[in-house]
Amino acid sequence: MKLIKSKSTNNSSRHKIRINKKDLSKTNKLIKKLVVGKNKNGGRSTSTGRITVRHKGGGAKRNFNILSFDNNPFIGIVITVEYDSIRSAFVSLIYDIINKEFRKILNTNSIYPGSLISSGFNNLNLGCRMLIKDIPIGSLIHSISDSKNCAAYIRSAGTYGQLIQKENNIFKIRMPSGKILNFDSNTCCTIGIVSNTQHNLEIIGKAGTNRLKGIRPTTRGIAMNPVDHPHGGRTNGGRPSVTPWGIPTKGKPTVKNKKNG
Repeated sequence: MKLIKSKSTNNSSRHKIRINKKDLSKTNKLIKKLVVGKNKNGGRSTSTGRITVRHKGGGAKRNFNILSFDNNPFIGIVITVEYDSIRSAFVSLIYDIINKEFRKILNTNSIYPGSLISSGFNNLNLGCRMLIKDIPIGSLIHSISDSKNCAAYIRSAGTYGQLIQKENNIFKIRMPSGKILNFDSNTCCTIGIVSNTQHNLEIIGKAGTNRLKGIRPTTRGIAMNPVDHPHGGRTNGGRPSVTPWGIPTKGKPTVKNKKNG
C-alpha cells in the first residue's frame, strides 16, 4: 500500500498521512451473514449504564465483520481483500472448497485475490495455518492460538512473532514486544506477517478522527476536583502518582527508606 500525504490547505490536514485503500475491494453485500451492524455502548455497562471503560464514547456506527479465528481445517481461495473498520489489519474473504461456504479471516501480508491458502494441512506457504510443531525454526508467524483453540495472540497490523526454539515439546516464540513465551505442540498459528504493515506510519492529522473512532479526550487528574481524582484540587504534591482508584501508577516501591531503618 502507498502512503498519501494530504495537501496543506488547512491546519487539520497539513500533517495528515494516510494509506491509499483504492486497491482494496468493497464489502460484498451479497454475503450479508458475515457483516453485522454494530452500535457501540460508549464504554458503559449494558445493564447498569455506568462507565466501565474511561475515555470511550460517541463515534460513528461501524460494521462488524465476523471473522473465523478457529483451527478448523479448510482449503480456500482468496476472493477479495477488504478494509475492516474495527481493526487495524485488513481481512480476506475466502471461499472454502471443502465446506462449500464463504468465510472471512485475518489477511496475511503479500496475500492477494486468487491466492490459495489452507488450514490444518502441512503446507508451508504464506497465509497457511498449521501446527507449530510442523513449522521450521526462525519462521515468522501470527494469529497464535490459546488454550481454547482460538487465535488470540499477534493479530494487530504489521505484527509478527518468531519461532526461536524447540525443546521437549515446548516451543519458544518471541512476541512483538520482545517477550518470549512458551507454547505446546498443539498450538496452531499462521505463517507470515499480519497485513497493513505501514499502519504505524499513518498520522491522523486532527483530533476529530479519533472522536469518530469513539476515543474521548484523556483529562489529567490534576485538572480535576478532589472528589473526582486523588490528584484533584491542583495541590500537585503530598502523594505519589496514583490512578483514579488510588493504586500507584509507577509500581510498588522496592527501595527501603534508610531513615526508617
